[in-house]
Amino acid sequence: MTRINDSYLKLKAGYLFPEIGRRVKSFTDANPGIQIIRLGIGDVTEPLASEVVDAFHKGIDDLAQAKTFHGYGPEQGYDWLAARINEKSYKPLGVELKTSEIFISDGSKCDSANILDIFDLSNKVAICDPVYPVYNDTNVMVGRTGEADENGYYEGIVYMPCTEENNFSPAFPGEKVDLIYLCYPNNPTGTVASKEQLKGWVDYALKNKAIILFDAAYEAFITEADIPHSIYEIEGAKKCAIEFRSFSKTAGFTGVRCGLTVIPDELTATTNQGEEVALNSLWNRRQSTKFNGVSYPVQRAAAAVYSDKGWAQVQETIAYYMENARLIREGLGQAGITCFGGVNAPYIWLKTPDNIGSWDFFDRLLSECHVVGTPGSGFGPSGEGYFRLSAFGSRENVQEAIKRITEKWGS
Repeated sequence: MTRINDSYLKLKAGYLFPEIGRRVKSFTDANPGIQIIRLGIGDVTEPLASEVVDAFHKGIDDLAQAKTFHGYGPEQGYDWLAARINEKSYKPLGVELKTSEIFISDGSKCDSANILDIFDLSNKVAICDPVYPVYNDTNVMVGRTGEADENGYYEGIVYMPCTEENNFSPAFPGEKVDLIYLCYPNNPTGTVASKEQLKGWVDYALKNKAIILFDAAYEAFITEADIPHSIYEIEGAKKCAIEFRSFSKTAGFTGVRCGLTVIPDELTATTNQGEEVALNSLWNRRQSTKFNGVSYPVQRAAAAVYSDKGWAQVQETIAYYMENARLIREGLGQAGITCFGGVNAPYIWLKTPDNIGSWDFFDRLLSECHVVGTPGSGFGPSGEGYFRLSAFGSRENVQEAIKRITEKWGS
């Protein structure tokens, strides 16, 4: 008899965003004609930059002629794209990388899950709470955990609460851990970490021989000059950190799919016999075996993001979304709703009015205001009583959503 991976049965509920979609569909099926404003999943709404579109078309045109045709590309991504990213995104930060340390992929969601392939199941993992659900769920899926307790915490994972009381900045784990997930700017809270805070994490990881899995998917939305965009701005991070980045929100590639993972040559871990092994070579082997690379036209489009004209256009779109974030944050704040984030990230993390439960607030916001957001408890037990709104939307819809929410819930 064929057996399944029993670890999947430990997952207590469906993935957060499909559950949101199910509830919205149920409501719209029962209430046809009602205009729903979606500020939940965080999908982008503005079109790709024209310079990016032109490069995309050019990449497709190259495939239409024998002399410029491209078949299989390198699984690690084309060197010219890695070089462009290195030159335009890392060197201005004072970070020196080799192109061989930059792996192009189809998105940071996939990479942050697939990275577990190169780590032994005996490693102890630390995850913030609330957190992007992929970190938690994929560790359950690979078999690293036991069952979840009544609060939703899985045996075998060390959870680091991020609450209003600690300014959504987790304390260092109280026990020895091997892998630490950090996400800054943070999804879902929208908060950031200073250089001093990140230095503390790097020092902790070096001292404890742990590795930081650093998700920088929203670094392009940072507006404050003193906030680091990369973990590698911190001295010593190349010896203890892997960084994930994404074109999805930065350049509107949610439907195009492109991201990258940086694994410095200096980063090592040990075998069961205590031998040190370079993680760059392991990830390279994993990608060469399990991944055929991002399509040539997509990589041409991604390279155009970092052209002078393309980056200017991308920045205009980012500024548009961040103005949406300001409007949401200030509009709800003026109505007496406590909000966080929205300054260096496209997410606003709000306390539910009147201590309403996160999913109850979701249902009422949908049924009474016809606005979709994301319940905080879907990101972890410490997210209960909070709610995430996304700044990805048209200006008209954002303003209408603020109006509806404040009319219903404003003080």
